[in-house]
Amino acid sequence: MQAMADLENIKGLAELEKFMDQLTPKIAANVARGALRAGMSVVKPVAASNIHKVSGELAKGLKIGTRRRGVLITSNLKATGKHRSIAHLVEFGTQPHNIAAKFGGMLSFLNVLRKTVHHPGAHPHKFMRPALDGQARNAVNAVAQYMRTRLATKEGLDTAHVTLEGDAAPEEVWG
Repeated sequence: MQAMADLENIKGLAELEKFMDQLTPKIAANVARGALRAGMSVVKPVAASNIHKVSGELAKGLKIGTRRRGVLITSNLKATGKHRSIAHLVEFGTQPHNIAAKFGGMLSFLNVLRKTVHHPGAHPHKFMRPALDGQARNAVNAVAQYMRTRLATKEGLDTAHVTLEGDAAPEEVWG
């Protein structure tokens, strides 16, 4: 997600930011991490449903993570597990290429042993970016709603008067 300034079209975020400024840095970071997880939780099922399913392992391996570097906190959706190494190949496709056997070995292709096999390449099958683009507004609203609820329940701040109206288009949010 881009900087907070890109989210100015979401009404209510400025008020929530004022509440966040009242918290200790550690608690504010915890609230922000939870909020970013809530936003990415909206994107994850859409990304999983966009994956062309052969075994289902790539979709099952999608995990939400957060990271803090100084004052910057980010969230990501990444492929983990058995098929993590092919996620970028599915998303972006591959060029035609040759696959060679290890030194002294052979490849079995269609029950024929060969030293090299020509792979025709694969078309890209976008699953992450369309999920982000399609769920941008819902993700930002989930972030704001999480912050509002968390600040009211766990931090004891009165956020009842904060209304959230999401009117940012995906290109405004994701750049």
